[in-house]
Amino acid sequence: MHAPSPRHPARWPHLARRCAAVAIALAACAASFEAVAARADAAPSAPQIEALERAAAATVGLRIEATDDATSAQSLGRQREGSGVVIGDGGLILTIGYLLLEAQRIEIVTSDQKVLPARQVAYDLATGFGLVQPLVPLRGVRPVPLGRSASAAPGELVLVAAGGGAGGVGMTQLVSQRAFSGYWEYHIESALFTSPPVPNHSGAALFNQRGELLGIGSLFTTEAVPGHALPGNMFVPVDLLRPVLAEMQSTGSTRASRRPWLGLTSAERSGRVEILRVNRESPAEAAGLRSGDVVLAIDGAKVETLEAFYKKLWQHAEPESEVELTVQQGEAVRTLRLRAIDRMRTMRKPAGI
Repeated sequence: MHAPSPRHPARWPHLARRCAAVAIALAACAASFEAVAARADAAPSAPQIEALERAAAATVGLRIEATDDATSAQSLGRQREGSGVVIGDGGLILTIGYLLLEAQRIEIVTSDQKVLPARQVAYDLATGFGLVQPLVPLRGVRPVPLGRSASAAPGELVLVAAGGGAGGVGMTQLVSQRAFSGYWEYHIESALFTSPPVPNHSGAALFNQRGELLGIGSLFTTEAVPGHALPGNMFVPVDLLRPVLAEMQSTGSTRASRRPWLGLTSAERSGRVEILRVNRESPAEAAGLRSGDVVLAIDGAKVETLEAFYKKLWQHAEPESEVELTVQQGEAVRTLRLRAIDRMRTMRKPAGI
Protein backbone atom coordinates (compact mmCIF):
# COMPACT_ATOMS: atom_id res chain seq x y z
CA MET A 1 0.00 0.00 0.00
CA HIS A 2 1.18 3.52 -0.71
CA ALA A 3 1.00 6.50 1.58
CA PRO A 4 -2.21 8.55 1.59
CA SER A 5 -0.22 11.60 0.62
CA PRO A 6 -1.66 14.70 -1.08
CA ARG A 7 1.74 16.34 -1.39
CA HIS A 8 1.84 16.23 -5.18
CA PRO A 9 -1.69 16.93 -6.44
CA ALA A 10 -2.13 15.40 -9.87
CA ARG A 11 -4.20 16.53 -12.77
CA TRP A 12 -7.02 14.33 -14.08
CA PRO A 13 -5.34 12.24 -16.81
CA HIS A 14 -6.84 9.24 -18.50
CA LEU A 15 -7.31 6.49 -15.91
CA ALA A 16 -5.15 4.01 -17.81
CA ARG A 17 -2.24 6.51 -17.85
CA ARG A 18 -2.12 6.48 -14.05
CA CYS A 19 -2.14 2.71 -14.07
CA ALA A 20 0.86 2.69 -16.42
CA ALA A 21 2.95 4.29 -13.68
CA VAL A 22 2.67 1.05 -11.73
CA ALA A 23 4.86 -1.18 -13.86
CA ILE A 24 4.39 -4.33 -11.81
CA ALA A 25 0.64 -4.27 -12.44
CA LEU A 26 0.37 -2.68 -15.87
CA ALA A 27 -1.20 -5.67 -17.59
CA ALA A 28 -3.79 -6.19 -14.84
CA CYS A 29 -4.64 -2.51 -14.79
CA ALA A 30 -5.07 -2.31 -18.56
CA ALA A 31 -7.39 -5.31 -18.52
CA SER A 32 -9.41 -3.79 -15.69
CA PHE A 33 -9.71 -0.46 -17.50
CA GLU A 34 -10.84 -2.13 -20.71
CA ALA A 35 -13.48 -4.08 -18.80
CA VAL A 36 -14.83 -0.92 -17.19
CA ALA A 37 -14.80 0.96 -20.47
CA ALA A 38 -16.67 -1.86 -22.21
CA ARG A 39 -19.37 -1.96 -19.54
CA ALA A 40 -19.73 1.82 -19.55
CA ASP A 41 -20.92 1.98 -23.16
CA ALA A 42 -24.61 1.72 -22.28
CA ALA A 43 -26.30 5.12 -22.34
CA PRO A 44 -27.40 6.27 -18.85
CA SER A 45 -31.02 7.19 -18.23
CA ALA A 46 -32.17 10.78 -17.71
CA PRO A 47 -32.60 10.30 -13.91
CA GLN A 48 -29.07 8.85 -13.74
CA ILE A 49 -27.66 11.81 -15.61
CA GLU A 50 -29.43 14.24 -13.28
CA ALA A 51 -28.23 12.41 -10.17
CA LEU A 52 -24.64 12.29 -11.36
CA GLU A 53 -24.64 15.94 -12.41
CA ARG A 54 -25.83 16.82 -8.92
CA ALA A 55 -23.08 14.68 -7.40
CA ALA A 56 -20.38 16.31 -9.52
CA ALA A 57 -21.69 19.79 -8.68
CA ALA A 58 -21.50 19.04 -4.95
CA THR A 59 -17.85 17.98 -5.15
CA VAL A 60 -15.38 20.76 -4.35
CA GLY A 61 -11.64 21.20 -4.21
CA LEU A 62 -9.82 21.87 -0.94
CA ARG A 63 -6.56 23.72 -0.35
CA ILE A 64 -4.98 23.38 3.05
CA GLU A 65 -1.93 24.98 4.61
CA ALA A 66 -0.62 23.40 7.79
CA THR A 67 1.04 25.28 10.64
CA ASP A 68 4.75 26.08 10.38
CA ASP A 69 5.67 23.48 13.00
CA ALA A 70 3.19 20.79 11.92
CA THR A 71 4.35 17.33 12.94
CA SER A 72 2.32 15.91 10.04
CA ALA A 73 4.29 17.93 7.46
CA GLN A 74 6.93 15.20 7.28
CA SER A 75 4.53 12.79 5.62
CA LEU A 76 1.83 15.09 4.21
CA GLY A 77 3.65 18.34 3.47
CA ARG A 78 2.49 21.78 4.58
CA GLN A 79 0.67 22.61 1.34
CA ARG A 80 -2.06 20.06 0.58
CA GLU A 81 -4.77 19.72 -2.03
CA GLY A 82 -7.68 17.35 -2.19
CA SER A 83 -11.43 17.17 -2.52
CA GLY A 84 -14.58 17.11 -0.45
CA VAL A 85 -18.30 16.73 -1.05
CA VAL A 86 -21.24 18.72 0.34
CA ILE A 87 -23.38 16.47 2.53
CA GLY A 88 -25.35 18.89 4.70
CA ASP A 89 -27.26 22.14 4.80
CA GLY A 90 -25.10 25.23 5.14
CA GLY A 91 -22.48 23.67 2.90
CA LEU A 92 -21.11 21.08 5.35
CA ILE A 93 -18.34 19.23 3.51
CA LEU A 94 -17.11 15.69 4.10
CA THR A 95 -13.48 14.93 3.25
CA ILE A 96 -10.62 12.68 4.28
CA GLY A 97 -9.32 13.78 7.65
CA TYR A 98 -5.57 13.64 7.06
CA LEU A 99 -5.84 16.66 4.76
CA LEU A 100 -6.93 18.72 7.78
CA LEU A 101 -4.23 17.70 10.24
CA GLU A 102 -2.78 20.82 11.93
CA ALA A 103 -4.40 23.08 9.32
CA GLN A 104 -4.06 26.83 9.80
CA ARG A 105 -5.81 27.81 6.57
CA ILE A 106 -8.50 26.02 4.56
CA GLU A 107 -9.92 27.14 1.23
CA ILE A 108 -12.74 25.70 -0.86
CA VAL A 109 -12.46 25.75 -4.65
CA THR A 110 -15.87 25.50 -6.31
CA SER A 111 -16.64 24.01 -9.72
CA ASP A 112 -16.63 27.52 -11.22
CA GLN A 113 -13.20 28.20 -9.64
CA LYS A 114 -14.37 30.50 -6.87
CA VAL A 115 -12.17 30.33 -3.78
CA LEU A 116 -13.93 30.55 -0.40
CA PRO A 117 -12.52 30.52 3.13
CA ALA A 118 -13.50 27.64 5.39
CA ARG A 119 -12.95 26.25 8.87
CA GLN A 120 -12.39 22.77 10.22
CA VAL A 121 -15.41 21.32 12.01
CA ALA A 122 -14.07 17.90 12.94
CA TYR A 123 -11.42 15.26 12.46
CA ASP A 124 -12.21 11.71 13.52
CA LEU A 125 -9.12 9.59 14.03
CA ALA A 126 -11.12 6.36 14.32
CA THR A 127 -12.86 6.53 10.93
CA GLY A 128 -10.49 8.91 9.16
CA PHE A 129 -13.24 11.37 8.18
CA GLY A 130 -12.97 15.16 8.33
CA LEU A 131 -15.62 17.87 8.20
CA VAL A 132 -15.24 21.40 6.80
CA GLN A 133 -17.64 24.35 6.87
CA PRO A 134 -17.46 27.31 4.46
CA LEU A 135 -17.28 30.71 6.15
CA VAL A 136 -19.38 32.32 3.41
CA PRO A 137 -22.46 30.82 1.75
CA LEU A 138 -21.82 28.08 -0.77
CA ARG A 139 -24.59 29.03 -3.16
CA GLY A 140 -26.30 26.81 -5.68
CA VAL A 141 -24.97 23.52 -4.30
CA ARG A 142 -27.35 20.85 -3.01
CA PRO A 143 -26.10 18.21 -0.57
CA VAL A 144 -25.71 14.73 -1.96
CA PRO A 145 -27.65 11.84 -0.41
CA LEU A 146 -25.73 9.22 1.55
CA GLY A 147 -25.94 5.73 0.08
CA ARG A 148 -25.49 2.37 1.76
CA SER A 149 -21.93 1.30 1.11
CA ALA A 150 -22.53 -2.17 2.54
CA SER A 151 -25.04 -2.85 -0.23
CA ALA A 152 -22.52 -2.10 -2.99
CA ALA A 153 -21.26 -5.32 -4.58
CA PRO A 154 -17.93 -6.16 -6.24
CA GLY A 155 -18.25 -5.74 -9.97
CA GLU A 156 -20.52 -2.70 -9.66
CA LEU A 157 -19.64 0.30 -11.82
CA VAL A 158 -19.14 3.42 -9.69
CA LEU A 159 -18.06 6.99 -10.27
CA VAL A 160 -15.30 9.02 -8.65
CA ALA A 161 -15.53 12.82 -8.52
CA ALA A 162 -12.71 15.17 -7.53
CA GLY A 163 -13.00 18.93 -7.17
CA GLY A 164 -10.89 21.98 -7.86
CA GLY A 165 -8.92 22.93 -10.94
CA ALA A 166 -7.65 19.38 -11.46
CA GLY A 167 -11.06 17.86 -10.79
CA GLY A 168 -13.36 15.78 -12.89
CA VAL A 169 -15.50 12.68 -12.94
CA GLY A 170 -14.28 9.23 -13.90
CA MET A 171 -15.76 5.77 -13.98
CA THR A 172 -14.21 2.87 -12.11
CA GLN A 173 -15.32 -0.44 -10.62
CA LEU A 174 -15.78 -1.71 -7.09
CA VAL A 175 -13.55 -4.78 -6.87
CA SER A 176 -13.57 -5.68 -3.16
CA GLN A 177 -14.93 -4.69 0.23
CA ARG A 178 -12.96 -5.82 3.27
CA ALA A 179 -11.27 -4.87 6.52
CA PHE A 180 -8.28 -2.56 6.22
CA SER A 181 -5.33 -1.94 8.53
CA GLY A 182 -3.20 1.13 7.82
CA TYR A 183 0.45 1.38 8.70
CA TRP A 184 -0.27 4.59 10.67
CA GLU A 185 -2.11 2.89 13.60
CA TYR A 186 -5.46 2.81 11.78
CA HIS A 187 -8.01 0.06 11.25
CA ILE A 188 -11.57 -0.10 9.92
CA GLU A 189 -13.70 -3.21 9.58
CA SER A 190 -14.89 -2.45 6.06
CA ALA A 191 -13.24 -0.47 3.28
CA LEU A 192 -14.16 -0.08 -0.38
CA PHE A 193 -11.55 -0.89 -3.03
CA THR A 194 -11.87 0.21 -6.65
CA SER A 195 -9.90 -0.28 -9.85
CA PRO A 196 -8.69 1.28 -12.15
CA PRO A 197 -7.26 3.93 -9.78
CA VAL A 198 -7.65 7.69 -9.97
CA PRO A 199 -4.60 9.82 -9.15
CA ASN A 200 -6.16 12.67 -7.13
CA HIS A 201 -7.87 10.38 -4.66
CA SER A 202 -7.47 12.39 -1.44
CA GLY A 203 -11.01 13.24 -0.34
CA ALA A 204 -12.51 12.27 -3.72
CA ALA A 205 -16.16 11.24 -3.61
CA LEU A 206 -17.29 7.76 -4.65
CA PHE A 207 -20.86 7.51 -5.99
CA ASN A 208 -23.15 4.76 -7.16
CA GLN A 209 -25.05 5.26 -10.39
CA ARG A 210 -27.96 6.83 -8.51
CA GLY A 211 -25.70 9.67 -7.39
CA GLU A 212 -25.59 8.46 -3.77
CA LEU A 213 -22.36 8.88 -1.87
CA LEU A 214 -20.64 5.59 -1.02
CA GLY A 215 -17.24 6.63 0.28
CA ILE A 216 -14.40 9.14 0.55
CA GLY A 217 -11.02 8.56 -1.09
CA SER A 218 -8.09 7.75 1.16
CA LEU A 219 -5.17 6.16 -0.68
CA PHE A 220 -3.67 4.40 -3.68
CA THR A 221 -2.94 0.68 -3.43
CA THR A 222 -1.24 -1.88 -5.63
CA GLU A 223 -3.45 -4.67 -4.27
CA ALA A 224 -7.09 -3.70 -4.71
CA VAL A 225 -7.97 -7.39 -4.68
CA PRO A 226 -6.22 -9.50 -2.01
CA GLY A 227 -3.40 -11.56 -3.43
CA HIS A 228 -3.44 -9.85 -6.82
CA ALA A 229 -1.24 -7.10 -8.23
CA LEU A 230 -4.15 -4.88 -9.22
CA PRO A 231 -3.73 -1.12 -8.67
CA GLY A 232 -6.66 0.80 -7.29
CA ASN A 233 -7.92 3.10 -4.54
CA MET A 234 -9.24 2.59 -1.03
CA PHE A 235 -12.32 4.56 0.05
CA VAL A 236 -13.62 4.97 3.60
CA PRO A 237 -17.31 3.90 3.45
CA VAL A 238 -20.06 6.33 4.45
CA ASP A 239 -21.67 3.62 6.57
CA LEU A 240 -19.04 4.54 9.15
CA LEU A 241 -20.19 8.17 9.10
CA ARG A 242 -23.85 7.82 10.05
CA PRO A 243 -23.31 6.70 13.68
CA VAL A 244 -20.75 9.45 14.40
CA LEU A 245 -21.78 12.45 12.30
CA ALA A 246 -23.72 14.22 15.06
CA GLU A 247 -20.94 13.60 17.57
CA MET A 248 -18.32 14.91 15.15
CA GLN A 249 -20.31 18.09 14.58
CA SER A 250 -20.87 18.71 18.27
CA THR A 251 -17.46 17.77 19.69
CA GLY A 252 -15.02 17.95 16.77
CA SER A 253 -14.16 14.26 17.05
CA THR A 254 -15.54 11.06 18.59
CA ARG A 255 -15.01 9.14 21.81
CA ALA A 256 -13.59 6.26 19.77
CA SER A 257 -10.72 8.51 18.65
CA ARG A 258 -9.48 8.86 22.23
CA ARG A 259 -7.32 5.77 22.25
CA PRO A 260 -3.67 4.90 22.91
CA TRP A 261 -1.13 5.96 20.28
CA LEU A 262 2.50 4.85 20.14
CA GLY A 263 3.86 6.73 17.12
CA LEU A 264 4.75 3.79 14.89
CA THR A 265 4.62 3.16 11.17
CA SER A 266 4.45 -0.62 10.73
CA ALA A 267 3.84 -3.30 8.12
CA GLU A 268 2.94 -6.98 7.98
CA ARG A 269 5.73 -9.07 6.55
CA SER A 270 5.70 -12.87 6.51
CA GLY A 271 3.38 -13.13 9.48
CA ARG A 272 5.25 -10.53 11.55
CA VAL A 273 4.66 -6.89 12.46
CA GLU A 274 7.76 -4.96 11.45
CA ILE A 275 8.40 -1.34 12.44
CA LEU A 276 9.23 0.81 9.43
CA ARG A 277 9.50 4.21 11.08
CA VAL A 278 9.30 5.77 14.54
CA ASN A 279 7.70 9.21 14.92
CA ARG A 280 9.77 11.93 16.50
CA GLU A 281 8.87 12.82 20.10
CA SER A 282 6.60 9.77 20.35
CA PRO A 283 6.22 7.11 23.06
CA ALA A 284 7.90 4.63 20.69
CA GLU A 285 10.96 6.86 20.30
CA ALA A 286 11.16 7.45 24.04
CA ALA A 287 11.16 3.67 24.64
CA GLY A 288 14.03 3.07 22.24
CA LEU A 289 12.14 1.44 19.37
CA ARG A 290 13.66 1.81 15.94
CA SER A 291 13.17 0.93 12.29
CA GLY A 292 13.60 -2.78 11.63
CA ASP A 293 12.37 -3.92 15.05
CA VAL A 294 9.73 -6.65 15.03
CA VAL A 295 6.77 -6.56 17.43
CA LEU A 296 6.27 -10.07 18.78
CA ALA A 297 3.66 -9.43 21.48
CA ILE A 298 1.71 -6.69 23.20
CA ASP A 299 0.79 -7.02 26.87
CA GLY A 300 1.92 -10.63 26.66
CA ALA A 301 -0.36 -11.52 23.72
CA LYS A 302 1.35 -12.67 20.54
CA VAL A 303 0.55 -10.56 17.45
CA GLU A 304 1.18 -11.43 13.81
CA THR A 305 -0.99 -8.85 12.03
CA LEU A 306 -1.51 -5.11 12.23
CA GLU A 307 -5.17 -5.70 13.04
CA ALA A 308 -4.33 -7.86 16.05
CA PHE A 309 -1.67 -5.38 17.18
CA TYR A 310 -3.99 -2.37 17.02
CA LYS A 311 -7.00 -4.06 18.57
CA LYS A 312 -4.94 -5.27 21.52
CA LEU A 313 -3.49 -1.78 21.95
CA TRP A 314 -6.92 -0.15 21.83
CA GLN A 315 -8.29 -2.43 24.52
CA HIS A 316 -6.75 -0.01 27.02
CA ALA A 317 -9.59 2.16 28.28
CA GLU A 318 -7.57 5.40 28.41
CA PRO A 319 -5.16 6.89 25.86
CA GLU A 320 -2.49 7.54 28.49
CA SER A 321 -2.00 3.89 29.38
CA GLU A 322 1.10 1.81 30.02
CA VAL A 323 1.70 -0.71 27.24
CA GLU A 324 4.16 -3.60 27.26
CA LEU A 325 5.76 -4.58 23.97
CA THR A 326 7.91 -7.63 23.34
CA VAL A 327 10.16 -6.81 20.38
CA GLN A 328 13.01 -8.38 18.50
CA GLN A 329 15.89 -5.97 17.96
CA GLY A 330 18.49 -7.72 15.85
CA GLU A 331 19.30 -10.97 17.64
CA ALA A 332 17.95 -9.80 20.99
CA VAL A 333 14.39 -10.06 22.30
CA ARG A 334 13.45 -7.25 24.68
CA THR A 335 10.40 -6.30 26.72
CA LEU A 336 9.73 -2.56 26.74
CA ARG A 337 7.20 -0.49 28.64
CA LEU A 338 5.70 2.50 26.86
CA ARG A 339 3.42 5.24 28.13
CA ALA A 340 0.93 5.69 25.28
CA ILE A 341 -0.60 9.10 24.61
CA ASP A 342 -3.62 10.69 22.95
CA ARG A 343 -2.62 11.32 19.33
CA MET A 344 -4.74 14.46 19.04
CA ARG A 345 -2.85 16.12 21.89
CA THR A 346 0.35 15.95 19.85
CA MET A 347 -1.09 18.02 17.02
CA ARG A 348 0.00 21.63 16.56
CA LYS A 349 -2.78 24.23 16.53
CA PRO A 350 -2.89 27.60 14.75
CA ALA A 351 -2.19 30.62 16.94
CA GLY A 352 -5.24 31.71 18.88
CA ILE A 353 -6.88 28.26 19.03
